[in-house]
Amino acid sequence: MKHSTRFVLGISAMAVATGLVLSGCSSSSPTTTSSDGGLTPVTLQLQWLAQAQFAGYYAAVSQGYYKDEGLDVTIKEAGADTVPIKSVASGDADYAISWVPKVLGSIEQGVNVTDVAQIFERSGTTQISFKDKNITTAADLKGKKVGSWGFGNEWELFAGMQKAGIDTTSGIKLVQQAFDMKGFLAGDIDAAQAMTYNEYAQVLETVNPDTGKLYTPDDLNVINWNDEGTAMLQDAIWADTEKLKDDAYDAQTVKFIKASIKGWVYVRDNPTEAASIVTAAGSTLGTSHQLWMTNEVNKLIWPSTAGIGEIIPSAWDQTVDIAKATKNDTGQTIVTATPPDTAYSNEYVDKALKELKDENVDVMGASWTPTTVELKEGGK
Repeated sequence: MKHSTRFVLGISAMAVATGLVLSGCSSSSPTTTSSDGGLTPVTLQLQWLAQAQFAGYYAAVSQGYYKDEGLDVTIKEAGADTVPIKSVASGDADYAISWVPKVLGSIEQGVNVTDVAQIFERSGTTQISFKDKNITTAADLKGKKVGSWGFGNEWELFAGMQKAGIDTTSGIKLVQQAFDMKGFLAGDIDAAQAMTYNEYAQVLETVNPDTGKLYTPDDLNVINWNDEGTAMLQDAIWADTEKLKDDAYDAQTVKFIKASIKGWVYVRDNPTEAASIVTAAGSTLGTSHQLWMTNEVNKLIWPSTAGIGEIIPSAWDQTVDIAKATKNDTGQTIVTATPPDTAYSNEYVDKALKELKDENVDVMGASWTPTTVELKEGGK
């Protein structure tokens, strides 16, 4: 069940996934800091392989930010059978990166974890179509061939269509989208799922047979779920709820968040260097694709509304409301009840942000602007 942007795994009858997968990557050994005396060993479980989606953590290793906080961090890449959040619950990892809606399902199933830093403030999930399909809003999906990866990646799409008044059981032709963009490019799908930092770029890296040149943004319409009001929170740092009661793990969590945020600030201010750090860590994505991903991931973080990592209650509530009310093509919702108060906490990120502000680190990025990335054929 591999996916070009997400590692997917169903949980019980809900088939709610935990993790992410990206194509163009091959397995490589985990990135590990050297074991220096006096440093506390810490393991971070990713959702998939080394790539710019996780650039901040690799930058924190490369630039020594974790060591500055007394941590010896090992970054574990995910495999096809890895469930990141369960790695925390089982004690195989101290922290994990995963999407909020996917973890909410795990929490309802009994996994006791807490979102301690919401790194991505915005969703990177979109629905794209060629201009001649005249699909510009969720309402325009009615009667169309709509692609969906499923496996827990479909919720924003279904929430958007249902909000637009579309009967998702009969008002569209749902197409099981493969974990690539071949069906879309072949015309088998009118509107396809695409992450801003990966599948969208895959289309723009492809030659348009009608022109002999690469497709451009002018060839496409994009439905952005942030604009449609059905965006859900994605990449967050998750910790073990019970262990957070321990003073040592509590303090370690603040240090880990602080160093991770410094890593993401580095990525914001040094995108080209950050992309190179991820490549050096083992990613096999092409140079232009890696830089594109770095730039697009930055857009999901910066500018920050309340400081990078801060969990905005309204965004959390929107994610929970969609998780409770939206039904997918199987008639399932992500959760049946509101998650416990321990599902998220700003306590730890607030402490980290205060320390960073005291050190004059810009945690808001108010003046940040994206760079212009020229994609090459195949992302080379």
